[in-house]
Amino acid sequence: MAKKEKKEEVQDVTEVKIKKKATDKTKKEAQEESVQEKPKKELSLKERDPETFLKEFDWENYQEGIDTIDDGTLIEFEKLVADNFVDTLDNEVVDGIVVFMTERDAIIDINAKSEGVISLNEFRYNPDLKIGDKVEVLIDVREDSTGQLVLSHRKARTIKAWERVNKAHDESTIVNGFIKCRTKGGMIVDVFGIEAFLPGSQIDVKPIRDYDVYVGKNMEFKVVKINHEFKNVVVSHKALIEADIEKQKKEIISQLEKGQVLEGIVKNITSYGVFVDLGGVDGLVHITDLSWSRINHPNELVELDQKLNVVILDFDEDKSRIQLGLKQLTAHPWDALGEELKVGDKVKGKVVVIADYGAFIEVAEGVEGLIHVSEMSWSTHLRSAQDFVAVGDELEAVIITMDREDRKMSLGIKQLTPDPWTNITKKYPAGSKHKGTVRNFTNFGVFVEMEEGIDGLIYISDLSWTKKVKHPSEFTNIGDELEVVVLELDVEGRKLSLGHKQTIENPWDKYQDEFAVGTKHTAAISEIVDKGAIVKFNDDINAFIPTRHLEKEDGTKLSKGEEAEFIIIEFNKEYKKVIASHMSVHKKEEAKIVKQAIKKQAAEAETKPTLGDANLKLQELKDKMNKKK
Repeated sequence: MAKKEKKEEVQDVTEVKIKKKATDKTKKEAQEESVQEKPKKELSLKERDPETFLKEFDWENYQEGIDTIDDGTLIEFEKLVADNFVDTLDNEVVDGIVVFMTERDAIIDINAKSEGVISLNEFRYNPDLKIGDKVEVLIDVREDSTGQLVLSHRKARTIKAWERVNKAHDESTIVNGFIKCRTKGGMIVDVFGIEAFLPGSQIDVKPIRDYDVYVGKNMEFKVVKINHEFKNVVVSHKALIEADIEKQKKEIISQLEKGQVLEGIVKNITSYGVFVDLGGVDGLVHITDLSWSRINHPNELVELDQKLNVVILDFDEDKSRIQLGLKQLTAHPWDALGEELKVGDKVKGKVVVIADYGAFIEVAEGVEGLIHVSEMSWSTHLRSAQDFVAVGDELEAVIITMDREDRKMSLGIKQLTPDPWTNITKKYPAGSKHKGTVRNFTNFGVFVEMEEGIDGLIYISDLSWTKKVKHPSEFTNIGDELEVVVLELDVEGRKLSLGHKQTIENPWDKYQDEFAVGTKHTAAISEIVDKGAIVKFNDDINAFIPTRHLEKEDGTKLSKGEEAEFIIIEFNKEYKKVIASHMSVHKKEEAKIVKQAIKKQAAEAETKPTLGDANLKLQELKDKMNKKK
C-alpha cells in the first residue's frame, strides 16, 4: 500500500508540473498559426488546382478532428523541444533542481519531459537539503515499469568525484576532506565522496603520537597518488605544510651564522642526539654536545617539546644539516680547574667508563682522566681494566700527565704503592734460587711471576738439560710453580732472566765420560726412523743408529725391539747428540775408524781452549794495549 501511495503521489506532482511546461504553449501557438494560415492555403489550392487539393487532403485527420500543421511549424516545434528539454540518455550526469520534497524522497527537475525521484538517503551527508537546491544526478533509467524517470545522486556524485580527484591530482590543487576514522597505518578521508587514504607519515611534518585527535575534522589535502586499477586515492596534509615550511626555512637559513644562539623546541630524541625545531628548520645536538659530563642517553637531560637555547656550531654549504650545541653555552669545566693542581698530586674520582685499555675517572664535573691498564698494577702482564675496577667505583689516583691546552689528563693507581723494583738487586741477586708461578707462554720461553710487579723470562733452552722442548706447553702448564735461578738482572730495563735447568746439575757432564766415544753399551732398538733407528740407553740418552750400522754379523739388520751391543761413535755434549753403531762391534774396519775417532777427540780436547784460557788471553791483550798508551 505504501508503494502504491508513493507512486500516486509522485504521479500527481508530475502531472501538475507537466501542465506548466513550455511544450503546451509551444503546441498551442503552433495550432493557432496553422488555423490562421489554413484558409489562405486552402483558398489558394482550391483556386489553383481543386483536384490536387482533394487528392492531397488528409481525410483521416479531418475525421479525427486533428488540424493540419505545415512542415515549417513542425520544424520550429522540434527546435523548441531540443532547446528546452535534456536528452535523457542512460548513465549521463546532469544538473537538477529540487522542486518538491516528501518525508522520504526529493523530486528533481532536470528539464526533461518528466521529473525524477531520488531517495533522501542519498543526501544524508547534506541534512540541509531544501527546495530550490541545485544537485547533480545520474539518469540511471529513462523510465521504470511505472513510466517514472529514475535518477541517482549517489552515482552522479561518485562519477563527478573521480573527475574532480583526477583534476586535483593533475593540476596539484588543494582539496577539502573530512577525516572519517582511523585505520592501520593512517586515516580514512572523505574527499568529494570518495574514501581516500591518509598515511600517518603524511599527517604532519612532525611525528604524530595520537591519531584520534584528528578524527572528525575537516582539513585541506593534496592528492599525491591515484591507482586507477584498484580505485585507490592517497592524500597528504604534510605536503601543504612542507610548502609553507620551505618558505620559512629559507628565511631562517639565510640568517644562520656560526656561534648564533637560537631558541628551539625538542622535536625528537634518539640514542645519538636530540633534534631541535628552530621554527621550520631542524638541527641536531649530538649526545657529546649536550653536557660536559658523560651521559648514557639524551633523555637524562631533555624531554620532548622542551624549549632549549642552543648555539649553532656548524652547517654544510646548503645549510641542510645544522649542528647545534647545548653544553657550549656554559664554561668548560677545565677552565674552572684550579691552577694549583699539578703532576704528582693525588685526586679522587668516580669511574664513568671502562674499556679494555683502561678506565676514565671523573675527577670533577666534566673533567676526566684516563688510567691506562698499565698504570693499574706494577705487574707487566697486562690485563683488562675490568679486572681492577668497575663503573661507579670511587678511586684515588696520582696525576701522571696533565695538558690543560688539550684538556687531557692521565692518572695512575699503582703509584700509590711502592715500586717492587726499588730493591730488586737485594731481593733477586744473580745466582739466587727462588720459586715462581708460570703466567704466560711464548714460542721462545716462559714468563714466571716472582711477585706482584716482578716477572722473569725462562728461555726455552733453559728449561731442561736433556729434553728437546719445542714449545713451553710441552714442559709445564700455566699456574704451575717452578724453581728458578736468577741468571741475569737488568735493573734499568726492568728485565729478569731466569733458568730452570740450572737448579739441578747438568747430567751431560757425567754422561760425557759414561758415553764417551768407544764405550760399549747394550740396549734394545726402541724405534725405527728414517735413515736409521733410535736406541734408548736411559731417560736422558737416546742414541741414533745409522741404517748401515744396524747390520748384524750374518748380514741382516736389527729390527725394532731386538737387543744388541752398541759402540758409541760420536758424543756431542753441546748439541746433546749421541750416535752409536752395532756393525762396529763385529767388523774390524769399522773398529779402526772408531779408534781413529777416539784419538781425534782426545787431540781436540787437548788443543781446545777453555773459558779460563780465553779470559787469560783477553787480559794479556788488554795489558799490551795499556802499555802502548
